Amino acid sequence: MAYMETEEILKVLPHRYPMMLVDRVLECDFEAKRIVGIKNVSFGESALQGHFPGKPIMPGVLQLEAMAQLGGIMLNKMIDREGIISYFTGIDKVKFRKVIVPGDQMVMEVVLQRFKLRMAKVHGTVHVDGALACEADMSFAMSEAGK
Repeated sequence: MAYMETEEILKVLPHRYPMMLVDRVLECDFEAKRIVGIKNVSFGESALQGHFPGKPIMPGVLQLEAMAQLGGIMLNKMIDREGIISYFTGIDKVKFRKVIVPGDQMVMEVVLQRFKLRMAKVHGTVHVDGALACEADMSFAMSEAGK
C-alpha cells in the first residue's frame, strides 16, 4: 500500500472529526515497518481557536496524537484489522523542536520498533518544511473497537 485518501483512512481508524488528525497516507512499507502521512494545519481547527488567541499554534499533545493515529493505521493494515483502537500506554523521549502554525503541513513518519501480543512501540517524527518539529517514542496496546 503506497497511498491512502481520507475515505480509506476512515475505514481503518475509529477516529472522527474533530479528532481525526491524519489527512493522507503518502506511503506505507510493511517490510521496513514504516509509514508516512500528512496533517494539514488549518486556521479553522477548533483547538487552535484557544491555543493561543492571536497567536495560534498546534498543541503538542495533538502532534503526538496525529503520530499515534498514523501508527495505528500501519498496525491495523499490518494485521488486516479495521476499527482497532490503540490506547496510549507510554510516551517517552518527547521533544518539541519547532512551533507548528496554521498553514503548515505536518509530514509525519512512524517506524515500528516492536509489536508483540497486541502491544506496540513506535518512534514517530513530525517535519515541517524539512525541519524536525517533534519526535517521540510511543507505546500502546491494541483493543477491539468499543472495548
